[in-house]
Amino acid sequence: MQPSQHINGSQHNVDKELPPAKSAKTPDLEKGLAPLILRSRNSSTVIQRMRSNKEDKFIEKLAVVLSIVICIITLPFSLLCLFVVVRQFERAVILRNGQVYKNHAFGPGLIFYLPCVDSVKFLDLRTFCYAVPPQEVLTKDSLTVSVDAVVFYKIFDPILALLSVTDYKSSTHYLAATTLRNALGTRQLTEVLANRPAVSQQVFNFMKNITRDWGIEIVKVEIKDIRLPLQLQKAMAAEAESTRLANAKIIVAKAEIESTKNLQLATDILMDNPMCMQLRYLQSLQMIAGDKTHTIVFPFSSDLMKNIFI
Repeated sequence: MQPSQHINGSQHNVDKELPPAKSAKTPDLEKGLAPLILRSRNSSTVIQRMRSNKEDKFIEKLAVVLSIVICIITLPFSLLCLFVVVRQFERAVILRNGQVYKNHAFGPGLIFYLPCVDSVKFLDLRTFCYAVPPQEVLTKDSLTVSVDAVVFYKIFDPILALLSVTDYKSSTHYLAATTLRNALGTRQLTEVLANRPAVSQQVFNFMKNITRDWGIEIVKVEIKDIRLPLQLQKAMAAEAESTRLANAKIIVAKAEIESTKNLQLATDILMDNPMCMQLRYLQSLQMIAGDKTHTIVFPFSSDLMKNIFI
């Protein structure tokens, strides 16, 4: 009996020492369970977020209820803080607990808000006029000019103007200055001086595409003045003066050519008929007599002198 017990005990020890054999299906099972584990984790995070959102909404509702209760308790003095007047050219955006209330702007007229949980932002819908200060611009042909412009803009969406940009006025002003510099840097000086509306339209189109996302509408952009350096003004003035003198000389030369041709044609016509010369002579005398001068010069032809003295 003892040998058999020894053998059974040794086999039992060997079974304990050997690791359990893994089945071939274990990796497949792990791959199949991995998506389930990820889904369970994601679902747990979603549940936590939903709980936090519910808690936040509950706190917000509680704050609104407490604000209403305080306003009711403090009647009629709370009526001085519950209503505000929005003028015809304004719109009011109410932020309740930091969020836009009812997703639209209020006004014009009398609006109601809770002073404890609401904050009211007023936005002017009238057209703003901004004079861009003089900008020192280097043109495409490497000439420095100073250009200033005027930009007209207005708000078409108060909520976008409040939420999309920190300060819509300063942002629009800086954008106008930089856009003007960039537009003039791609053009030569002659193009800028000769075609201001095209430069203004280029600035207008570029600003319009950007400010649309801010709730701002660009109404018009106009270049007001272009200032040139003194030396450049003198050079351009000298160039213009020389060009005008050259054109004047060309015009005078053309006029002399035309007058010579006409005199030649008139001479040919007068030589064909001698009586034409006599009529021309009498016409000249009439013109001289009409001037009431003391000295009258009578022209005589050589043929007439020969006839008199021979």
